[in-house]
Amino acid sequence: MADLYPLLLRPEFHERVWGARSLAPIYSQEITGNPVGEAWLTGDNCKIANGPFAGRTLRGLCEEFGAQLLGEAGSASYRFPLLIKFLFPRDKLSVQVHPDDVAAARKGEPCGKTECWYILQADSGAKIGLGLKPGTTKTEVENAIREIRMEELLNWIEVGQGDLIYVDAGTVHTIGPGVVIVETQQNSDTTYRLYDYGRPRDLHIQDGLEATKEQTHAGKAIRSEPQSEHGKTQVNLITSPCFIVDKFKLSKTWEFRRPKHAPNSVWCLVAVSGCGVVQAEGVAPTTFSCGDAVVVPASVEKFILAPQWELEFLCASLPIGEVKELRIEKA
Repeated sequence: MADLYPLLLRPEFHERVWGARSLAPIYSQEITGNPVGEAWLTGDNCKIANGPFAGRTLRGLCEEFGAQLLGEAGSASYRFPLLIKFLFPRDKLSVQVHPDDVAAARKGEPCGKTECWYILQADSGAKIGLGLKPGTTKTEVENAIREIRMEELLNWIEVGQGDLIYVDAGTVHTIGPGVVIVETQQNSDTTYRLYDYGRPRDLHIQDGLEATKEQTHAGKAIRSEPQSEHGKTQVNLITSPCFIVDKFKLSKTWEFRRPKHAPNSVWCLVAVSGCGVVQAEGVAPTTFSCGDAVVVPASVEKFILAPQWELEFLCASLPIGEVKELRIEKA
């Protein structure tokens, strides 16, 4: 059996009614069919593009390697814990809500869906709907849905490039047009569509209202101060109970090493600008460029990233131990 190594994944493109026909600035390919709204980077069926495991699915490797791939922080050894996506909305998404772990378990689902959005690009005035206006009741929500005016009850906030928005499970939310987003979430696709502006799609009003929380922790993350050294800049965008997301900028070759004598987690690297080469023992170097995702298994103790000539990427991982404080500006 081959040893694990940094895994370059092929994205899966998903059509959405609110999607785009241009996926710039991330991808250059022409969209000839229906608009594409999401590019899944770490989905269960995403396939490995490099090395001895090329053609295998991420889910298949999780089932085979378990904690060697996911680390001690992975709670379910047969499933990859984080689903990372690019979102390309050219129209408003439906107003929706996701269940938390407890509500998901009642429906037989493996986990809930807490997520965060890194705003990679935003037009002037771009907005998201995050939570209900203070004092809004579920009865008012249900009435507004039937009267096709629910967007009036949402808390709309402007977003700009570089913002990180935390959306914990139970938060009613939507995304407006004019943004490109990197979404990091628990690996669940359970979505209850509460409202769709009169578009002819199914709604899940009862399930959605049951999952809705009137008060949540959703809001804009307060980022940490950047840490810079010798051609590498790192900033923590968010540390939450479900995931940690850091942003890196490299202008020089850098060796990444795991801390010794500490629990570990799988790392998910997503390139958002530039290009580089990933080098690790036992596998050929792999090009890592804008739009690509590389999964670094927990058993890989070190690897090298060589930017060509500059590289920006996000790194998502699982928290080790309890996260006691969320640095969030409440919406």
